[in-house]
Amino acid sequence: VNVKFYARRGRRREGDIIWRLPVHDGPDVYLYFLFEFQSTIDWWMATRIQVYTGLLWQYIIREKKLKVGDRLPPLLPIVLYNGNQRWNAPTDLAELVALPPGSPLWPWQPQVRYYLLDEGAFPGEDLARRDSLAALLFRLEHCEEPEELVGLIDKVIGWFRAHPGFGELMKLFTEVVQQAAHGMKNEGATVPIPDDLLEVRSMLAMRAQEWTRRWKAEGEAKGKADMLFRQLHRRFGSLSVEIEQRIHAADSSRLDEWMDRLMDARSLEDVFDAQPH
Repeated sequence: VNVKFYARRGRRREGDIIWRLPVHDGPDVYLYFLFEFQSTIDWWMATRIQVYTGLLWQYIIREKKLKVGDRLPPLLPIVLYNGNQRWNAPTDLAELVALPPGSPLWPWQPQVRYYLLDEGAFPGEDLARRDSLAALLFRLEHCEEPEELVGLIDKVIGWFRAHPGFGELMKLFTEVVQQAAHGMKNEGATVPIPDDLLEVRSMLAMRAQEWTRRWKAEGEAKGKADMLFRQLHRRFGSLSVEIEQRIHAADSSRLDEWMDRLMDARSLEDVFDAQPH
């Protein structure tokens, strides 16, 4: 369904996707799904949903040329959220209105709610038990380890092999997998990601161990750098920006050497200047 709505003054508002689904209890009745996709939390989402539903109904009245006595189709607003922090914004407009409980004004306030799908709120083991593309999508969008991504690609490929005839949908999932690969702690941004699922899977399988080893080494070096910085600060007080940068740029073996020298050092020069830069 056309998702471009115009208010009376001509200002355009857009929903993300609207689907309509024929229902069985009447030939002329449709249930409209209004999807809003969010990667960040919007405290005022309920007010946005109120605007979108009103504009959608106005559009339907105009395009369907509804007459006096006709009725509007039902709507189901859904917010699909894929951020890392759990969604904490009100899903009911009433929670945003500054009225005390029992106020006589409540019957006159707009009544709008939306259904929230917070991808990250689903337990991983629960999603793993579900054999559905929705579960695979949620897991792909929150996947951070290359070995896990390889396994998920295998499951995606297996699903499409078991359900032939969804070629266009498979192309979309290939894009999701590419985005997940690009997000592998910025590693994927430095290598070309193939357009074929099987090729993506092969590429990740080859690079997974290399990336994991590098991340572990970087994590080990960062831990040593933080420890050395704290010990130097305790012994010698505030450190210069140059020293701090030098510490955090060093590899693990150099940090070990500096830590050993710190045991007997009487000054910062004893730690650093006795070694070539």
